[in-house]
Amino acid sequence: PIEHHAVGHTCEQLEKHFGFEVTYVPVDEHGLVDPDDVGRAIRDDTVLISIMYANNEVGTIEPIAEIGKIAKEKGILFHTDAVQAGGTLDLNVDELNVDLLSLSAHKFYGPKGVGVLYVRDGTPLLPTQTGGGHERNRRAGTENVPYIVGLATALRLAYDHAESNNQRIAALRDRFIDEITAEIPDVQLTGHPTNRLPNNASFVFKYVEGEAILLNLDLAGVCASSGSACTTGEAEPSHVLTAMGIPPEIAHGSLRLTLGRENTDADVDYVMSVLPGIVEKLRMMSPLYAAQ
Repeated sequence: PIEHHAVGHTCEQLEKHFGFEVTYVPVDEHGLVDPDDVGRAIRDDTVLISIMYANNEVGTIEPIAEIGKIAKEKGILFHTDAVQAGGTLDLNVDELNVDLLSLSAHKFYGPKGVGVLYVRDGTPLLPTQTGGGHERNRRAGTENVPYIVGLATALRLAYDHAESNNQRIAALRDRFIDEITAEIPDVQLTGHPTNRLPNNASFVFKYVEGEAILLNLDLAGVCASSGSACTTGEAEPSHVLTAMGIPPEIAHGSLRLTLGRENTDADVDYVMSVLPGIVEKLRMMSPLYAAQ
């Protein structure tokens, strides 16, 4: 239930239009999938398991290798949406026990609009679109060679410096987590406290709307989001947060701060100079805060 809509909506389409049955395994309060739950959900007619490598909203890293081992033992194909992991986490497909793995270039400073689907030899795969024999008959259409080369180069450069970048960015992330939870009352870290992406700091703030925080941060020159960047602006609370058991009224107060290679301690200092005041101002205007 915490998958990106790229997977979730595809599963809904398979159910609605093609007669497939989809089993959704639960997550715990940190957004973590239990491999045993995946094992128990397998049926005699199960053909595919898909679990994201790391969550795009709360940053939790899933036990992909363990789940992949279960899938392999059962002879079931295993796909992971590794878009958030590209350029950061290990992508050794043999160690991860995956048959299919998807990436998107813009997550590791490559061109927008190009991605990768790794397919293990022998994996049966229908073409996504027909009309030509391109990409080994898997996707018809003239290849966008400059974007493909840009993706490959960006991924190589990302892993050339991954260890040092991860350490530096994780230190900035930990500053956000420590200082926000210490300086702002009624705030909760979302996602796993330690087993999370090095660049992701995500929270929910009680008695305030995440969209209002975003608007005020934007006026202060800070780019952030209130969940998935692909769903910002939706009226409904995050499906990820509600799946983790966070009540809708609290899930509406979500804020996601993600860091990149150009961020510095000075950026964290600046956010911390404006964020506590923004939250306090908005709470003073909130009837929910006044009533508590």
